[in-house]
Amino acid sequence: MNIVGFATPEGTQKYRDKFQKKMHPDHFRKLASPLPPLFLSSLGLGTYLGEADTETDQRVEKIVQEATANGINVIDTAINYRFQRSERAIGKALTYLSSQGKIRREEILISTKGGFLPFDQHPPQDPVAYFRKNFVEQGLAFEEELVEECHCMSPRYIQNQIDTSLANLQLKTADIYYLHNPEIQLSAISRSQFYKRIESAFKQLEENVERGKIQYYGLATWNGFRANPKSQDYLSLMELIQIAKDLAGENHHFKALELPYNLILPEASVHRNQELNGLWISILGAAKSLGMMVMSSASLFQGRLSQAIPHSIQELFDTLPTPAQKAIQFVRSTPGITVALVGMKLHEHLKENLETLHAPLEPKSILKLLES
Repeated sequence: MNIVGFATPEGTQKYRDKFQKKMHPDHFRKLASPLPPLFLSSLGLGTYLGEADTETDQRVEKIVQEATANGINVIDTAINYRFQRSERAIGKALTYLSSQGKIRREEILISTKGGFLPFDQHPPQDPVAYFRKNFVEQGLAFEEELVEECHCMSPRYIQNQIDTSLANLQLKTADIYYLHNPEIQLSAISRSQFYKRIESAFKQLEENVERGKIQYYGLATWNGFRANPKSQDYLSLMELIQIAKDLAGENHHFKALELPYNLILPEASVHRNQELNGLWISILGAAKSLGMMVMSSASLFQGRLSQAIPHSIQELFDTLPTPAQKAIQFVRSTPGITVALVGMKLHEHLKENLETLHAPLEPKSILKLLES
């Protein structure tokens, strides 16, 4: 039976209160209006990388249990991560934690994504044939809706992906559902066609909010919000917000973004590529002005920043000795970032990363560094 419930202000506050005396007060962020006043950990658990094998499944399951027992109440995944295996491992962990009374559903925020072909446990030899058999022949998509042989966001397809993700996660409700890298579509269709597809997908997502399957939705991108406005894969947040408003009015549920941000990819903070009220500002500035939460993916740049960091930041955060800790602190301290997502599967990595949560944030140091 799928776990009932979703993250609530009361539940996340109770979770925060468990760790209030153990960690620095800066660790938990209270979302500001118009978002619900959830208390979210500034460090979130990412589940992207890893082999598609039973050993990694078990590591993911165990790390979810350890992370939620140590002050992390944000878990991010996607249906295509490790060919659905990450979602399923998370589902097993959540079911165990819930059954043992170790965590309440209301205390944690779960986000997942859809858009890429997910496959099932292992990649098929022919992805197009897989898509045709599992989606086209089932009436869930047309062949022309598949882009780059890997991406689809038609309403029927997205509905299937939401339902499958909820089954994998063993949940009745996901807190945030992201369209995964939608800018890929712009490599094959015109911008006007793209916006029509976005509108259809947003409509389907709003319907899922009404049905209680998701709380909010958003976009998880790689290039879209970092790109130059003249680039083919550029995304304008204001144009996307307007689509949501046209569909559901001011009370729309397009409330979240996920994008890469780290010491090597700082564009979300420094590139003024979003027009808002006649001014060009960064995507982080635009999201904050529009009342959206932002999760940073690739906070350690897929592990590369855990080994070495740029010289310019080595002298910062002197209470944190390791490159990984300094890199995480850079992301956590950046104004506009709600949660820094970090992929973790080993106890020693979790322990090292948790040490950052005892340190105060240093936004002034970050702004000075970015401006230099």
